[in-house]
Amino acid sequence: MNMWGILIAVATLAGCGLIISIFLSVFARKFAVKIDKKEEEVLSVLPGNNCGGCGYPGCSGLAAAIAAGAAQVGACPVGGKPVADKIAAIMGVEAGQYVKKTAFVKCSGTCDVAVEMYDYFGPKDCKSVAVSSGGGNKACEYGCLGFGSCRNVCESGAISILNGVAVIDPQKCTSCGKCVNICPRGIIELVPCDANVRVACSSKDKGPATMKVCKTGCVGCALCARTCEFGAVSVEGNLARIDYDKCTRCGACAEKCPKKIIKV
Repeated sequence: MNMWGILIAVATLAGCGLIISIFLSVFARKFAVKIDKKEEEVLSVLPGNNCGGCGYPGCSGLAAAIAAGAAQVGACPVGGKPVADKIAAIMGVEAGQYVKKTAFVKCSGTCDVAVEMYDYFGPKDCKSVAVSSGGGNKACEYGCLGFGSCRNVCESGAISILNGVAVIDPQKCTSCGKCVNICPRGIIELVPCDANVRVACSSKDKGPATMKVCKTGCVGCALCARTCEFGAVSVEGNLARIDYDKCTRCGACAEKCPKKIIKV
């Protein structure tokens, strides 16, 4: 190859490179995603756990929702009030009252009261048990399986398995919601820390059916609802429910409950 051939080849490659770079530059500008400055600022103060406890896909998802006005400034359960105050300052709004929450297992079906259909032999985690024969070895289809999938994902060591049921230490719980998301029965929820009155059952069956599988399940008798003077307790789908916004924490419903599944 002579010198002219080499120069032509070099010039051709340089020209192609220049054209491609111009094309990429124009493409990047035309299709660039505009980032909200407030969204960036909100994201910078979020804890970065990406736990999903807020209900959004990670901290970036929550930051976008807050910046768009679709989520409250105190929506991060892990950051708590300090983070809520910082985000409120960024958004130029009042932080409002912050309610600290803790995870709570809505089940009282310990080994001594819950009926077991068979001895389970297999991987020791709830997700595996849930897809085994009958949906698990416990006869109650709503109760805690007790194999610790929630405990395994809890980074704060707030969950232990006691007598076949997961128990959460509210002092250690960071409200990240990982246990809520992983529970195959969906019986863990985030409740206000100061809500000392909680229904520890998830059964939606009628009383007689519930009693066949668990000695301490809610029978839907509605004594708790009739006892409450503030309209905070109702029975929906054969299960007692508490409206924490109305509840005064008096404990009258717990005293009246014949099965003692309302905990105080």
